Parts: sequence; C-alpha cells; structure tokens
Amino acid sequence: MNLFQWISSSLRTKLLTMFVLLTCIPLIVIGLISYQKSYDTVFGNSKAAAMLVAVQLARDLDNLFKDTGKLLDLGNNPQVLHFLFSQSDSYEDAKEILKTMDSYRQIYKYDSVLNISMISLYGRGISERKGVFQLDRNPLRNPHFAYLFNNPEAVLNIPPSEASPLDRLDGFPYDHSRVISIMTTVRQRITHEVIGFIVIDLDDASVKQFCDNFAIGKSGFFYVVNASGSPIFTPSSLDKSAVKLPKPAELSPYLNSHSSSYTDATEGKPKFIFTAPSQQTGWNIVGHVPLQEIVEEANAIRQLIIISVVLCIVFTIGLYYYVSNRLTRPVKFLKTKMQLAASGDLEAKVIPEGRDEIAELGNSFNIMLKKIRALLEQSIREQEEIKKAELRALQAQINPHFLYNTLDSIVWMAEAGKNSQVIELVQSLSRLFRISLSKGRDLIMIERELEHVHSYLIIQQMRYRDILGYEIDLNPALNPYPILKMTLQPIVENALYHGIKNKRGKGLIRISGRMENGTDIILLVEDNGIGMSPDKLGQIRRSLSRRQLPEETGNEVSGGFGLHNVQQRIKLFYGEGYGVHIDSVEKEGTTVTIRIPITGGNAG
Repeated sequence: MNLFQWISSSLRTKLLTMFVLLTCIPLIVIGLISYQKSYDTVFGNSKAAAMLVAVQLARDLDNLFKDTGKLLDLGNNPQVLHFLFSQSDSYEDAKEILKTMDSYRQIYKYDSVLNISMISLYGRGISERKGVFQLDRNPLRNPHFAYLFNNPEAVLNIPPSEASPLDRLDGFPYDHSRVISIMTTVRQRITHEVIGFIVIDLDDASVKQFCDNFAIGKSGFFYVVNASGSPIFTPSSLDKSAVKLPKPAELSPYLNSHSSSYTDATEGKPKFIFTAPSQQTGWNIVGHVPLQEIVEEANAIRQLIIISVVLCIVFTIGLYYYVSNRLTRPVKFLKTKMQLAASGDLEAKVIPEGRDEIAELGNSFNIMLKKIRALLEQSIREQEEIKKAELRALQAQINPHFLYNTLDSIVWMAEAGKNSQVIELVQSLSRLFRISLSKGRDLIMIERELEHVHSYLIIQQMRYRDILGYEIDLNPALNPYPILKMTLQPIVENALYHGIKNKRGKGLIRISGRMENGTDIILLVEDNGIGMSPDKLGQIRRSLSRRQLPEETGNEVSGGFGLHNVQQRIKLFYGEGYGVHIDSVEKEGTTVTIRIPITGGNAG
C-alpha cells in the first residue's frame, strides 16, 4: 500500500495528514523566513556598522587633509611668487614670507604640521624650520617634483613609505621616515607657468591614530593602503606574523570606489574585508575582521531553529510529488504550446482545464495568438497598400504621355534654335527625375519637394505658356522638415489638367504653406480654374475617405488619381489624423489642403 492509499484509507488518517500539513508546514516556512530575516538583518547591520566606521574614518582623513591643504594657498601669496620667480629677494622678503606662514598657523591651529617649505625650479627654497636654503641638486630630478611639473593641477600626498622630496636636506629636527608630505605646484598668476613647489610636512601620527584608536569586534582592526593596495599605516599592536593582510592584487578591485566589501576564504578562517575610499588623498581605509565575529549572533539564531527545520523537511519531500503533479503539469503543457508558437505555429491553441489562474492564462494565450494573427494580416495588407501607392506614384510621375510631350517640345525648340529654352527644359526634366528617384528614400526635405514641383511647372509652362502661371510662396522655415516625396506634384498636376486647362484665359497655381500649433505643417495648392460642382466635390471627398486605391482605367492622366494616392500614402505613413482636404467653388477655383506632422525623419 502506497502513501496516498494509506492516507485515503481512513478519515482519521486524512484528518491527521491535514493537521500535520496545516501546522508543521507553516511552522517550517515561518521558521525559515524568521531565520533568514534575522540572519540577514544581524549580518547586514554588523557589516553596515563596521563599514560605517570605515566611512567615517575616511571622512575624518579627508577633513584632516582638506584642512591641511588650505596651507597650499600660500602659493598664491605675491611675496612667495616674487621669491620663487625673481631669485633676488632680500632678508626682509624672506621674513615676511615666514610671518605669513606663522599667521596661517595661528588662524587654523595646525598642530600636526611639522614644516612648510617652498622650492623654486632652481633649488632655492624657504621653510619654517630651515629658513632660506639651497638644494644641492636640480629639484626636477626628484620624481615627485617632475610629476608635478608635468601635471601642474595635481596635489600629491606622499606617505612615509616613499622617499620625501626633502629627505636629504640637513637641518630638520624630525625624522623624515615618519612624515607625510603634501605637495603641489606654484604658478604665475597670468601665464600659469610653474615657477616652484610648496611642500607641507605632516606628522604621520595624525593618520596613524586612525589605525591605533579604532577596532572591530574582538580582533578586527583598520589599516590604511595606497591606491594600489599596499599598506601605508597599520596598527602598532598588529602582529604581522600572525595576521596575513590581503595582497594588493586581491584588494585592488575593491579600492578607489564607493564603499565595498568581500569575504576572503583563501587561507585559514574566512575574513570579512571592507574598504572606504578617501577622496582627498586617494588612499583607502581597509577593515579586517574574522567573519565569525560578524555573524556570531546570526549563527546563534540558526542553531535555535535548525532542529525544527530538519524534523519538518520529511513532510516537504512527501508533498513534492503531489504538488508538482497538480500544479506543474498544466504549466508544462502551456510551456510546450508557447514553444510551438515561438517557432512560428500560431495555431497552437491551449484547451484549458478548470477555472483557476492557469486556465485563465491559457485563455489569455489563445486570445494573444488570435490578435497576433490579426495584426500580421493587417500588417501584410498595409504593406501591400504602401507598395501599391508607391508604385502608382512613380508610374504617375514618369508618365509616358508627359515624357513624350516634353521630349517633343525639346525637339521643336531645338529645331527653332531656342537653345536657352532647350537647356532650361532639359535641366528641369533632369531635376524632376533625379528628385523622383531620391536614392530610394521615402522622405525628402520640403525644399527638395518644392524644387521637384518647380521643375515640373517649368516644363508644363513651356507647353502652356499662354494659360499657365504659378507662384510658390512658402515660409523658408519649413524647408528643412521632411515630407513624403511626390506629395505636391500629383496635386499640382490635378490643378493644371482638371482646373486651369478647362477654363478660358490664363490660370494661376499658387503653392503656400505654414506651421500650425508648432506640431503640424499645412501646405496649400490653390488654382483659379474651373472649380467643381457641389455634387462632384462630395463625390471626390467620399472617394478620399475610402481605404482602397481606385483602379486605373488607362484613360486618365497621371493626376486623375493623384488626390487619392497622396491621401492614402499620408494616412499609411503618418496616421489617420493627417491627409488631404479639398474645397472648391464652381467657376472660381479649387484649394487642396495637405496636413502632415512635424517630424525628424531621415530626409534626403
């Protein structure tokens, strides 16, 4: 008898099973969550508290160097500039400089500053401790001075572990091996040319105290490293033979950025190592503490609930098969259908079982597939309409009848010796075809579209000189904006063939445009031709509202379906809010209004 049959064998067994499930499982979940939350909270708070101390130490270090760095302003003192630049100062000049140094000390109370020195490029200097002195070698031979000379804006903080720029200068009453040097350049006010250097010697005890006076837990400690991870200051009580500090290569990825931490388990017991950068010095405060001390309280919580978790885990294993069979089977089935749909089978429907959330998900999946199929069909139809509109627009533009008449006009003008007119006509025809092609682009600038229409009107004016006049009055600010190519020409052609050509006397076609509300462009094509009756105007407006393009009969000129062609292309490209509107008064003329949005498309 299997477990399920055993559970189903009696009501008492069923009630016992339900009791166990309803009591032990919640206890397990609550216990695990409580442990995890407690562990994360205790561990997180312990880490945060330790890292907060490191951040505060880094801030204190920054404040120390920031306050001391105010002494670097002495390099802007006119007397200092004169001393370093002229090399001809007197005893009184040197005395005034020393008085200025002393006044800075009186104001800012620099107890940890041992000495302030200034050295010219020629090795001549002045300091609080030594007075006026002369170095026995070129300062630029020192790598620190050489670096500052090439990087005048830099400020160097040289720890005791590196050679001080003045370590060979005799007469200073302190040990240079315990001095931190802060250095920068002194420059001319106008030319900003480097004329010397200023060096502030700081007692390293002012930094070493950060390592000696602060600790973490029972055996943790702080120490200071440089930008590459090499130790600069360590606690005086640290036994380096018993504690192995991280190597610079291991520590460097966590330096010189926001506070970061990692656990080092490479050797011995795991250590929690964290860093906090000092922005002022480029050094880093590093904390080093055994991980066990950080998680000690969290481990105590774990021991309290681990027995309960072990006892309850047996029930979790028993429920795994039941839950997986009842819940994961429909999910796996839905996953299979989704994979079929992802591979291109949009007929992969799901037959939901029941009314739960998974069944609702299956219904939503079926609805999604149905909408995807509809969208694909709509996209295919719209692409076909776009291609059809583009093809007809090109066919309308390169009309054999129009081309034949133009070439015929060129022939008789050439025979008549009208060379200048032949040249003008050929140039206009060339521009017309070049802009019509536009290297395959859908969009061109309005300026190019106007050039296209202008070329077309020049050609037609050669043929209809007695009846055709035109004006192009467009705001030049509209020229750079993009427009669908061959938008204006079919409408201008309509105005010529169906308006002006059918009236007596000379007609006028006027093209104008403006910007509206800062979002739309309005283009107008007006003619004073024969116009149309209200019935015919209504018929054309109804035609413009249809989705399908009218079929060609082969009898109309290229402008016969121009309005509908332009209307459909604009709506397909910009949306239903844009397109063509026509107004006409019989015997007076017709106005066609084109509305397009202001866009930043890639226009040719």
